[in-house]
Amino acid sequence: MDLLRERHRTIPTRGADLAVFEYGADPRADAPTIVFVHGYPDDHRVFAPVLRELAPTHHLVAFDTRNAGRSRTLGGAGFTLAELVDDVFAVLEAVGAPGGVRLVGHDWGSIQGWAVLQDERSHGLVIDYTSISGPDLRHFSRWLRGRFRRPRLVPQGLGQVLRSWYVGAFRLPVLPELVWEYVLTRRYELTARRNVGADPVRGLALYRTTLSSAARLPRPTRVRVPVHVIVPLKDPFLSPHLVDGLDEWIEDLTVTTVPGGHWWIASRGRAFAEMLDPSLRDRA
Repeated sequence: MDLLRERHRTIPTRGADLAVFEYGADPRADAPTIVFVHGYPDDHRVFAPVLRELAPTHHLVAFDTRNAGRSRTLGGAGFTLAELVDDVFAVLEAVGAPGGVRLVGHDWGSIQGWAVLQDERSHGLVIDYTSISGPDLRHFSRWLRGRFRRPRLVPQGLGQVLRSWYVGAFRLPVLPELVWEYVLTRRYELTARRNVGADPVRGLALYRTTLSSAARLPRPTRVRVPVHVIVPLKDPFLSPHLVDGLDEWIEDLTVTTVPGGHWWIASRGRAFAEMLDPSLRDRA
């Protein structure tokens, strides 16, 4: 990654070899490690702007999720939510942060982060969580059902169903691969200013397998670590109303709205960094 000193290693997990990248200082107790989990169709490079801002004073870890970027799945590997969560824990445990780990997730990385947070293995390991543009699947399901039970909230539910049109489209056979290959990849690369190669096609398993594996999840469990939800108000895929009800199961919740779209993190590195470390404002 340009202008960033990058340390790369591979962490083997159940069914995958994960490409893990570290930046900045060595881990130490007075500066907890921050681990970033990207979404679809990205890889770890989507966090480049915030990594550049934080690297001088923080120990940072970003990795390519299974079958994205430089990570690879092994023969017969699955894409269930449980396997993705195991991948995150493999990275969290491998970085060996003495002061605990701060977890940050965007899009599908945020969905994985919510599941990690509600796994007992996170107790004492994850000290806080920042979510951007990716809801907890259990909360999402419960929230959506609740909209259609109350007439005045039905427009919110319908609005979110329309925003989620792509979920069904990506589950279709063959067509999504063709659209990505001949139309969307070039457009996305021009916007993101980076090559994504076959990542969009490889990542379709998130919609075809992972969502199905999460269909019978129980209701959200109580979360006691601090949670910061950043809500881009111009996100075309997710309603800002999805934060409603989070305070029913999150004890220490902060919600911040920002005037940006789904990939706000990729264009507002300094603002994002200041949310993760407010002391940066004093050093501006």
